[in-house]
Amino acid sequence: MRVLNYLELEGPLERSGISTAAAHQRRALEPFSDLEIRTEPWTGGEPLRAVSRRLVRGEVPVDYDLVHCNAIGPGSVALAVHARRTGRPLILHAHVTREDFRGSFRGSTRLARPLGRYLRWLYSRADLVLCPSGQTKRVLESYPVDAPIEALTNGVDHDSLAGHERFREPARERFGLEGLVVFAVGNVFERKGLSTFCRLARRTDYEFAWFGPYDTGPQASAAVRRWTRDPPENVTFTGWVPDKRQAFGAGDVFCFPTRAENQGIAVLEAMACGKPVVLRDLPVFREYYADGVDCLMCETEAEFRDALERLAADPSLRDRLGENARETARDHRLEVVGQRLYEHYRRVLGRA
Repeated sequence: MRVLNYLELEGPLERSGISTAAAHQRRALEPFSDLEIRTEPWTGGEPLRAVSRRLVRGEVPVDYDLVHCNAIGPGSVALAVHARRTGRPLILHAHVTREDFRGSFRGSTRLARPLGRYLRWLYSRADLVLCPSGQTKRVLESYPVDAPIEALTNGVDHDSLAGHERFREPARERFGLEGLVVFAVGNVFERKGLSTFCRLARRTDYEFAWFGPYDTGPQASAAVRRWTRDPPENVTFTGWVPDKRQAFGAGDVFCFPTRAENQGIAVLEAMACGKPVVLRDLPVFREYYADGVDCLMCETEAEFRDALERLAADPSLRDRLGENARETARDHRLEVVGQRLYEHYRRVLGRA
């Protein structure tokens, strides 16, 4: 089986959850000896130049039996068209919905509605749409997307987190963190609960740290510019950290008050590291996690504050939630992702 597992603009997307999910897929598929995974389709290099040459000279992408696209740009559209014209199966991975696009950067909320129409058209080209959760599947069905849709966890790469404990003191010293550290990991977006995170910091005495990149230019939202330029005294925005183990080593309680999510890889990573996790009470989290068992779920800022105070005062609660979270993360290990993805590939190729 020659599978083209494609992520266009892989360089610019390097610090995104989409890039992490694609990397998980490729690593998860490594044990299958009958799979030949290709990641670069364009005989001419970068997609826009290659697409232009293809249109002018009739060039075609590299040979494949099945194409699996992880993004939604022109390179993915070109491959979708090529797959349709040549009768080859097409899998599109729905990492993007209009719901989780809102609140990501300046102007994204206004663009969400036309994006939804585009996504309905694009995802409907597929022989199979994969998405990270049953909640995302229901969202896509509401558009409606006219293609079979299956939920498949993005998974968590346990090996990439190994040894995070040894980063604790160096990371804390580097970023000036002491005591109980409430933390988040990932791109700094208002949609991910930035204002809630900072208001919680103002109302508590704990250290708060957000490990992840943020925009400061004209594309940044007003909320991101406001909070990152003038954060509360107990909030640290670290910017990009080259090794995520610094974040999971330094932090004590993972707090993720996001307002929309397709799954949230950072949540699984925090759980894999045995961290107690505090989440906004969303259907996507109810699908995978249990309040009071492997996390605490909150609806209001008062509930978030109460959850943080309970965890700060009760080390045994932190330990219990963290250990249960480890068990939950094991259900999302890459071996599980690889087996299910392999089965999807065989099915769309008619080899199941």
